[in-house]
Amino acid sequence: MLRIKFDLGELQAFVVTAEKASFRLAAEALCLSPPALSRRVERLEAALGVRLLERTTRSVELTAVGQEFLHEARTALAGLDEAVQRVNDQVHLRRGRVAIACIPSVASHLLPRVLRAFAVAQPEVQVHVIDESANQVLDAVVRGDADFGLSFTGSQESALRFEALMRERYVLAMQRGHRWAGRKEVAWAELAGQRLVSVSRDSSNRLLLDQATADLPQQPVAWYECNHVAGALALVEAGLGLAVLPQLALPAEHPQVCGVPLIEPDLWRTLGLLQRRDRVLAPAAEALRQRLVQLHSGG
Repeated sequence: MLRIKFDLGELQAFVVTAEKASFRLAAEALCLSPPALSRRVERLEAALGVRLLERTTRSVELTAVGQEFLHEARTALAGLDEAVQRVNDQVHLRRGRVAIACIPSVASHLLPRVLRAFAVAQPEVQVHVIDESANQVLDAVVRGDADFGLSFTGSQESALRFEALMRERYVLAMQRGHRWAGRKEVAWAELAGQRLVSVSRDSSNRLLLDQATADLPQQPVAWYECNHVAGALALVEAGLGLAVLPQLALPAEHPQVCGVPLIEPDLWRTLGLLQRRDRVLAPAAEALRQRLVQLHSGG
């Protein structure tokens, strides 16, 4: 591949001279002296090894090669201008694209209000939400498919930086007409003999729940299993059982289901931002990340 041995100023000097058909007019347009402009064009011709312009005392004309090269030079300069404009737009948040990976409860109950405010401030920035399980969120950030993630796992990954945002408690979800609905708390041991709806063993939530119940004298039995928390909540709504869910997945204003805190032991999870340590966020992604941090720092 032929190495380019000329600079942008020399390319621009050739294009303007060809368009003006005059070294004097081109020099004025570029705020250069005619000799300085001529030297730039000559350096470009020397680098290419071909004459691009025929010079006479009265006019400047393109050679056959010069005519062909002029089209390519214009295209190159236009493409560079567009690239610079795109970068400038991103720096000033006029345009851009952000990919954020998050667990479904975040996508449903936390992210919408943040994105609503973000859309008002940066209306031309596109956002791609990858709402998947905690393990898939982790993978998306590690692979670089997402600029950053929102999840409760990943703090042990050496390649990732985990920035804690909030802690949320696990509650026992039940229909509002259930006999325990008015209680302030329920002990894990009381779940023995109850029909439970659980997330599957592949879920990171399930791992936390199994650890919490490992020392109970009688293990709760899951009659129904779902891959995601949203599915478990739907079965509770249908009256098929009780479910242990993170508080974020159960809005306080839910018309059919309420949540009662579980004790002995209390169980909490920490939700945070996941980002690759070797990756610097683009301006739009950093702006969205800052909004999430400010939301949960009271800023």
